Amino acid sequence: MWSAEGVVLIDPAAHAGHREADLAMLSLFGLPHLDTVLESYQDAWPLTDGWQERVPAHQLFYLATHWLLFGGSYGPSTVEAARRTVEL
Repeated sequence: MWSAEGVVLIDPAAHAGHREADLAMLSLFGLPHLDTVLESYQDAWPLTDGWQERVPAHQLFYLATHWLLFGGSYGPSTVEAARRTVEL
């Protein structure tokens, strides 16, 4: 987008989501050095107890969307995330 100062980049996916959701997405799509990111979170602002059990709930929508758009290879992980979410 152009502004009076020049070109400005607008992130079309920007949101004010929960940090657990952000970490779940990084995990889902395989961020290199995720352990380092998680350690930094714990050092700066520790995550609340049980956050790891909630990861599938944050991933479920995106897994289901990928299953719908890209096919059956996402089926088993979607079903597993749904099962774990229901158990919360």
